[in-house]
Order: sequence, then C-alpha cells, then structure tokens
Amino acid sequence: MKLPTIDTLDLDQRRVFLRVDFNVPLENGHITDDTRIRAALPTIQALRAKGCKLIVASHLGRPKGADPELSLEPVAARLAELLNGEVIFAHDIVGDDVELLTKELTPGGVMMLENLRYHPGEKTGDETFAAQLARLGDAYINDAFGAMHRAETSISAVVGLFENVGIGLLVQKELEALTRLLTGATRPYVAILGGAKVSDKIAVIESLAHRVDHLLIGGAMAYTFLKAQGVPVGASRVEADKLVLAQRLLERCAERGVQVHLPTDHVVNSAFDSDAPPRVVEAILGTDVGLDIGPATVARYAEVIASAKTLFWNGPMGVFEREAYAAGTRGVAEACAACPGYTVVGGGDSAAAVEKFHLADKFSHVSTGGGASLEFLEGKDLPGIKAIRLRSRA
Repeated sequence: MKLPTIDTLDLDQRRVFLRVDFNVPLENGHITDDTRIRAALPTIQALRAKGCKLIVASHLGRPKGADPELSLEPVAARLAELLNGEVIFAHDIVGDDVELLTKELTPGGVMMLENLRYHPGEKTGDETFAAQLARLGDAYINDAFGAMHRAETSISAVVGLFENVGIGLLVQKELEALTRLLTGATRPYVAILGGAKVSDKIAVIESLAHRVDHLLIGGAMAYTFLKAQGVPVGASRVEADKLVLAQRLLERCAERGVQVHLPTDHVVNSAFDSDAPPRVVEAILGTDVGLDIGPATVARYAEVIASAKTLFWNGPMGVFEREAYAAGTRGVAEACAACPGYTVVGGGDSAAAVEKFHLADKFSHVSTGGGASLEFLEGKDLPGIKAIRLRSRA
C-alpha cells in the first residue's frame, strides 16, 4: 500500500512529532558532516510552511546513559543555522516541562529533543516511554530512513499511539528509489558490493542474484571469495567460517546467469599500519595484506559499470579513508558517476566515499541509510515502515 505522506495528511497548525536521523559524526563537539541534517530540510521546511509546530527527535551514537559528548545540542545549533531561525533545544526528552514547551511553540516553530538514546526505554520498545513521547505531538512523521530498520520505541512502538501518521519527503524519496531496484529495473543491471565481511552481505547477494546481470566484488570480503576458489590471499582478512558459504553463493550466481567479477590485482602492504609504500601485485603471497583493488581491476570494473542501465553500489573497494588505499574506491566511484544509467549508492561508507570525492550530485540517488537500504533490498519489512502501514490500515 502507499503510505501516507505530509502531502496527504491534514497537518496544518498541528504539533508534529518528527523522527529524523541526525546521527552525525562529531569531533570535540563539532559536526564533521551535516549531510543527514541537510537531507531532512525539505521535510522540515514543508511542514513549517503548513504552520506545523515541530518536535524534532533523533538518536546520536550509542551513549551509555546521558553522555554529554553525544548531546544533540550542537546538532540543534547547526539546524538553526541551516534554517536561519531559532531552534529551541529541550535539555530533556519527555516530561511535563518538555510537553509544556511543545504547547508554547508558535506555528512554524521548531524544537529539538535531547538524544533519544539517553532514555533506557528507547532501545527496548518501552510502552511507558512511547506514551510519554506520544504526548508531545498530535501527529507523527518519520523521515529517519537510516533508522527505519531498527525496532526502537520512537520508530515503531510509538506509532500506534498517534491518529495521524506518515512518512516525510526523504523517506518517500528513498522508498521510490530503492523500489525501482526491486521491481522493473532496466537491464543490464550491475551491483557492486564491498566492505569487510561476506556475512554482512549474504542476504543481499541472495536477493540481487535474482535480479542483476553483473556482480562486482571488492573490499576485504573479496578475499574470502578468492580463497574459497583456491586463490592465494596472503595474510589478507578472510572469514574462515564463511568459505563454504562464499563458494555456494558463487555457484548460485552462476546457476542464475549472474557474472561475478573478483579482483585480479591488488594494492598490498606488509601490514595495515605499515609505513612502507604500497605495492600492486597480481597474487597476494606470504604475509602481505590486500588493502585495495588494483588498477587493472578498476579498469575492468569500469568497463562493466559503463554498460549498466541500472546500478547499485554498497561498500568501499578498500581502506579508502587512507589515501594510499583510496584509488580503487575513487576509481569505482568515478566510473559510477559517469554511468548514464540509473545509479544508486546504498548509504554507509559508499555514501561517505562519494561525498569525500565530491561526486554525490552525479548519482541518481545516494541513500542516507546503509543498513536500512540493504535490508530493504533483501526484501525485509522494515519496522518503521511496517508500523506506519499497520497504523494507517487501522
């Protein structure tokens, strides 16, 4: 079913509890990347234009109690700068004082709650906490796609306590983009998967094997696949307990006509933290560690990418945070950015990479949710989506 949106609900002049994903990186109290805040601005501005009184709620990090280093106060300050207006910061999450603040908001006013995870009930689906949150608004809008796969109180348990519930513009855009990858994708369809662990990508590989024509693999997970085929990988990171599974995944892809591409050259060093210059090799031997795909692999992958009419990328090709091992991820990012087809980056480190390389605006869609986008493509019913769907049917 189509989920209610801010355009289909009667929200004028109402207090709207707006769940966002402002889980941004902080260093010494300063935001180093405000992408997730900017991504929510269209929804915030659209609701303000309706005269809504906004109660903005998010988690930040994994605090153990009220960790002052994970306060949302600097996030509220940055939101105020982006809105060029006041954002009231509630130094608590629930309670009579917070509820009073919500009632004193004027139309178009914005307040932000403190870090939801300061409250022990957020992670547990606590009904009492849900009821306290529900008293803060007259309607509920979820625009936190990056948290939609988590069954937390503010994502799922609270939804049934509101009469009017729906999704924001960001979630709407995410679902439209990712649904296009699941149904009716134009072929050739190319998927690129990287990152450290095969175990993190098992379900999405299974799902994509029914849909894609080419699967390009990079990152440390490639060494598990290579070793499963008897290719030497030196001292590279390998999930020894996933070797049989990796071979089975390759066999299933072959049975379904999916061409799987693995690295044929590598950027290596004697250790991850070695100061020695990296080397490019075709075979990883001895104690060498693979830390990036090599230039020949980048060129080969770029040729496949150029042929794509639909493309999905999740996971870096190497340790791109270090310049010595960033060329593989950069080369793949540039090839994807130049691809004329429909191109989607599945959040997480891939999204961070295209931001780092200043290529984000070259893609059809860059997801704000790595885990959520993968679970959606696996065919899972995300808790946040399910809660809104069920409440809308009630």
